[in-house]
Amino acid sequence: MWRGLPIFLIPQAFKSMAQFSFQSKSIDGDEQKGVREAESESQLARDLRREGFVLIKAAPIRLSKNKFNFFAALPVPISLKEKIFFCKNLQVMIAAGLSLPRAVGILSDQTSNKIFSRALYRIRENLIKGNSFSAALSEYPNIFSEFLCSMVKVGEETGTLENVLTIAVLQMEKDYALKSKVKGAMIYPAVILIVMLGIGMLMLVTVVPQLAATFTELKIELPMTTQFIIALGGFMVQYWWIVIICTLALGFAGAQMARTRQGKRFFDNMVLKFPAISSIIINVNSAYTLRNLSALIGAGVSLPRSLVITSNTVGNVNYRNALLNVEGRIKKGEKLSVAIKAYGHLYPATAIQMIAVGEETGETSNILLKLAEFYENEVDEKTKNFASVIEPMLMIVIGAAVGFFAVSMIQPMYSMMDSI
Repeated sequence: MWRGLPIFLIPQAFKSMAQFSFQSKSIDGDEQKGVREAESESQLARDLRREGFVLIKAAPIRLSKNKFNFFAALPVPISLKEKIFFCKNLQVMIAAGLSLPRAVGILSDQTSNKIFSRALYRIRENLIKGNSFSAALSEYPNIFSEFLCSMVKVGEETGTLENVLTIAVLQMEKDYALKSKVKGAMIYPAVILIVMLGIGMLMLVTVVPQLAATFTELKIELPMTTQFIIALGGFMVQYWWIVIICTLALGFAGAQMARTRQGKRFFDNMVLKFPAISSIIINVNSAYTLRNLSALIGAGVSLPRSLVITSNTVGNVNYRNALLNVEGRIKKGEKLSVAIKAYGHLYPATAIQMIAVGEETGETSNILLKLAEFYENEVDEKTKNFASVIEPMLMIVIGAAVGFFAVSMIQPMYSMMDSI
């Protein structure tokens, strides 16, 4: 019944495996200790013996079976950094001559993420049973991407798993670097907007009520803008809890909307039309597309299959649909450069022209890699200058808000002075 489900969705009561805290030693004197799952202590000893270790001490970890731990069943995100660490160390261990099951088992004991550790332990068990590494990884699509599984499969078929893992690590490191740069560029405007909203709310709650009381005492006729600000300040003072609930509800509704197909399409279209960030989004998605295609084609994956896999790595739905449509046109006999030319609003003209050159010279994979590096450098430059580009826009927004507030609250004072 539970076969095929991710491990974090399987209740503890339905697992036949028990957890043991163990300590073991190899013939060479190397010590190994940690936590593993096994049907029994004797089974644990047999598993360790197959790896060249002798069980010295084992103690079962007792879990309560009367309660279902809801929080243990929730999915814990596994960061890209952890996956990079896993692939990099796995490549080093394989290069050093360790068997694949033993290398995965060691990495299972080393990782601090319990969900990742359990997944790696089960992958190791599948390897011992004779399953392929790519098949074992593909049982955890929520952890390992289709890109990595496909690369590993090519490595197994060609006997170049070590080289393939090196390429996969480089690819993930580039992805991590790109995401970090984009997130870093977005921090500055986000902080400025949050601070501006915070100061605005503080003014509405503290300053506006005092000015409103003064205007009431002086019986000044207030313009509509001033009445609006005073009413907004009074509402926030009296019903602050409604403001908090509505803000949280809007944030939650926005997050849920972004998960739907229509909502994601809306947000993805908006970022492509927003002047300050559209060029960054285009360069980021172009770099993802070109680098992934280069790695997959270079590893021996067919172009149509590479396009499908790459479509699952890009974040923007417009790029995903474009790659799937290009894949369909290539199956009908079109060249990549011709098929992708229909999406000139998503991919720069330079990239399309260089792809055509790669097809003519038979160096498509190398040219795609060079193009990916070029657009990654473009992202680097644009994110460095992002603050200077977005700053004037923020100043206009902040200036307009401050000006509206100042004029609305000062205008009645000038009216009062004119009447004296």
